[in-house]
Amino acid sequence: MSGPKIELHKGDLPAGLSFGASVAVDTETLGLNPHRDRLCLVQLSAGDGTAHLVQLAKGAYAAPRLKTLLTDANVLKIFHYARFDVAVLETFLGVATTPVYCTKIVSKLVRTYTDRHGLKDLAAELAGIELSKQQQSSDWGADTLTQQQLAYAASDVLHLHAIKAKLDAMLDREGRRPFAEAAFAFLSTRARMDLAGFSEDDIFAH
Repeated sequence: MSGPKIELHKGDLPAGLSFGASVAVDTETLGLNPHRDRLCLVQLSAGDGTAHLVQLAKGAYAAPRLKTLLTDANVLKIFHYARFDVAVLETFLGVATTPVYCTKIVSKLVRTYTDRHGLKDLAAELAGIELSKQQQSSDWGADTLTQQQLAYAASDVLHLHAIKAKLDAMLDREGRRPFAEAAFAFLSTRARMDLAGFSEDDIFAH
């Protein structure tokens, strides 16, 4: 069995590339503060064993084809922890990503038997895949990314479609899809609240 295919693109997606009805998306940044830490890489996959990685240089965020995809109402964007990625994409690309699906949210709604909702945990349980997180903390702003970095970045999107399929079955089994849909609809607002300084505040608390 051949391994995943990784395509690296500089500055934007190539013309004529289609991901079909749904695309897995992830981002790599220089840290976890969108106001300070810039967007360096956007990873995408149609769930077909190929990952497309768009490397973005500092200040070079035109990426018109990438922006068109992220805002295409006919293409579902599948994230793991969409709250962070959506905020980062809005900060640097200036677009509100829609529509979205978040595997972390669904995991919390249906995998109530565990408190382990990381992508590594989901991949192991639901897809039988062992993900390496060795490159999680590395310099994503480097001009030339290492093969290890590229492989790590690709792994974050290659399995999201398979994980989503398993989570969807659990969502329907437990009758919790309405909660998920409502949470997805709120995600862009939640991301904007984070950017506005409300990341630690629970506005629903007493």
